Amino acid sequence: MKIVFATHNPNKVKEIQDLVPNHIQVKSLSDMNYLDEIIEDGETIEANAKIKAEAVSKLFDLPCFADDTGLEVAALGGKPGVKSARYAGDDKNDGANIKKLLEQLKAKKNRSAQFKTVIIYKNGDTVKEFTGVCEGKILEQPIGNSGFGYDPVFQPKAHTQSFAEMTAEEKNKISHRGIAFQKLIKFLRS
Repeated sequence: MKIVFATHNPNKVKEIQDLVPNHIQVKSLSDMNYLDEIIEDGETIEANAKIKAEAVSKLFDLPCFADDTGLEVAALGGKPGVKSARYAGDDKNDGANIKKLLEQLKAKKNRSAQFKTVIIYKNGDTVKEFTGVCEGKILEQPIGNSGFGYDPVFQPKAHTQSFAEMTAEEKNKISHRGIAFQKLIKFLRS
């Protein structure tokens, strides 16, 4: 079974490929020789995932899925949320995003946060939504060298390591994206 994942992000593709059963072939937009960016101008994480899934469904005659993820920080009213990747600017710089986040949390005692991923699966007229949430807190400084994005400053609830200190396998078992993707896989198997 071949499915198109609406992303160019090699980190996301690797993370998902580690979770996919052997009979499912996941192809990125780059694998499909589609090099353009899909404009994500939705007001919510769900809206952005739907925009990408609709666009990819029109491009290829294959089942597809798209995800969008946001980091929601309680003390910041849910920000950066849908703007997580571009929090410090349009260049999607992980270091700059983390720096801005930590500066905004400097005087805050409540450091609780959650990662939320929404996956939209589309195959013809069939559209399904799968959500994964991972609760935790924002650390005072980055710790660890693995992962990407906000992983060095996010510590999941009931764990002593940041996402960036975990192996990909450890992270995938508890992460927002792992949870949402497991729901997608369960659906694909049924």
